[in-house]
Amino acid sequence: MTLGLVAATILLGVAAKATGSGLACEANWPQCDAGPWNLFPANIPSFYEWIHRFVAMFAGIAIIGSALSAWRSPSIDRNVAALVVLGMLLTPIQVYLGRETVLSYQMDILSLHFWTAVLIFSMYVVATVLVWRSSLSTSHVTAALGVGLVSLPAHIALSPTDLGVVTSYSPTIQLVQYAVTLALLASVIVATMVGRWQFDDRQLVSLLAGSTVLAFAVAYLGRRAVMTYSPVLDQLYLIGTVLLAVAFVIGIRRSRLAGSGSRRSL
Repeated sequence: MTLGLVAATILLGVAAKATGSGLACEANWPQCDAGPWNLFPANIPSFYEWIHRFVAMFAGIAIIGSALSAWRSPSIDRNVAALVVLGMLLTPIQVYLGRETVLSYQMDILSLHFWTAVLIFSMYVVATVLVWRSSLSTSHVTAALGVGLVSLPAHIALSPTDLGVVTSYSPTIQLVQYAVTLALLASVIVATMVGRWQFDDRQLVSLLAGSTVLAFAVAYLGRRAVMTYSPVLDQLYLIGTVLLAVAFVIGIRRSRLAGSGSRRSL
């Protein structure tokens, strides 16, 4: 549930920025611009900013609750506990950055706010995979790589680059593309972690680890392509997606072969 709330908070933040609602609520924080004590939104732009804050509040409560529960429970893996506690420690920083996006609205702060959220999201993906470790197998590696492979053409098609098929980079398109970005990052994390546990093929494990690094680079370059028009960045973004697609194809093939080999040995 906490992972879902973190993802929802990120996407609602994207919606607020894409609709130009980041400075709605009359640039108040944490209040808005209507209702008792200015707690509620007065119009549609303010609603986008308000609902982002509202869900973020519940995500923060869930993060703190998960961390305290994991830390106090002896049955929880210490690695899981450490990850969720670190997520809790990052939450006040993220709240402060969210406040600054309203009060100062600088692009550097907006970017730091976004990537801190992605870091928290990634840590919760890792923690979730650790919790479900005993239920994950080689087939989940192949499936995760398949999700990543499918997400790449969608990511490009929704981008504002020359290869994008959208005529307008509307708020809806931005929201969908960032949802694809989160799916891409989650897929490579799952594939890399489970692959390390399930496969003895060092080349495959190295390929999966490299794919994770490359996926984050693609996410970064894709975001930069939105924020700053640069032919060089666009080319790097497209090259990165091609390399990542090749890595996914090779990884799917090798993971299927390794998985079938391990099943025959059983």
